[in-house]
Parts: sequence; C-alpha cells; structure tokens
Amino acid sequence: MAGASSAVSCADLLKLAVTGLRGANRVDIMLRHVRIPLRAKSATRISHVHVKSPHAPIPISSFSRQLHQTRLLRSEEGKEPPKTPGGDTIFGKIIRKEIKADVVYEDDLCLAFRDVSPQAPTHILMIPKNPVDRLANLTPQHKDIMGHLMVKASEVAKKENLDGGYRLVINDGKDGCQSVYHLHIHIIGGRKLSWPPG
Repeated sequence: MAGASSAVSCADLLKLAVTGLRGANRVDIMLRHVRIPLRAKSATRISHVHVKSPHAPIPISSFSRQLHQTRLLRSEEGKEPPKTPGGDTIFGKIIRKEIKADVVYEDDLCLAFRDVSPQAPTHILMIPKNPVDRLANLTPQHKDIMGHLMVKASEVAKKENLDGGYRLVINDGKDGCQSVYHLHIHIIGGRKLSWPPG
C-alpha cells in the first residue's frame, strides 16, 4: 500500500475505516490527510479515505464526527482565541439566558453555574458579566471585578459546604488550556485534590 510507512501508527483506525466499505473486493486505499498529534492524549484525525479506483472518495464523516465528539468531552482543551476578542461565547449566551445553566449564584457583576463536565463532585464556573477574554489582558481597571469574583467564589464554596478545602483555577491562553475566551474561575472541590495540577 502506498504510504504504508507513514500510516503505521494509524493501522487500527485504517482497519476501522475499511470495515465500513461494502462489497467483497479488496481495494487499495490511502489516507489523504492524517494529523498525528504530538500529545498522546489527542485523537488522531482522518479527514476521509480515498479509494484508488474509478469510484469517488468515500466519506467517513460519522467516524470523524465520533472522534470530534470524543475530543469535545474533555473538560478543558486549549484553543486559539477568537478573531474578535470578547466575541460571542457560550458564556455570553448563558448570561443572556439564551442557553440554560444550573446557576448557583448571580448578581449584577457575576454569574456562577455548575460545569457540564465536572472534574470533581463540586465544579462550578464563576464568570464576570462584563467579559474580558483572558487573564493576560487584564488592566488596572479590572481590579475591582477580580476582587469581587474572588470574594463571591469564596461565598459559593461555603454555600457548597467545601469546608475541607477547594481549588480556584483560571486557565489562561492555549498553553494554559483555556477553552472559552471569556475569563472564568473554576471552583473545584468535594474530594481530595492532587498536586501538582496539570
């Protein structure tokens, strides 16, 4: 098979893709696009399989979709910031009540709601209503809101009975695994947390 040496690490995925082909005839296939990640946790992605025959390319969109959905299940995955800083994010939709969330605290300045993919028995996100995209982009004018968020995070932790302790986390930027570019504080607790994180 052409390109076999470059596809060796993807052999199982290749077999899985070929299994979906109908008919008894064996066909030579080649991967047109394969992204082999550097990190072991990342999923390998195949855009489609091309049959070396008169037939048209065979899409494996459901297979690709499953890989994509598996990646989305991870709580935090570093992403590039949006082209428009402070653009419309899922958190903005939650603030505007366009998307439902399990809200545990709200005032004029901030909102706290349960994470849909909790990493501990208690996992709450605290966000400012006036968005700032990243911790790295804070200015002196943000000191009041950041202080407010910390005080309210402490109050939420008390309300959630996290008397044994908890962790406050702010992921910043792609390398910091920030997934939504609307600054948010994770309130994580309800179990013994390990150290160091990450």
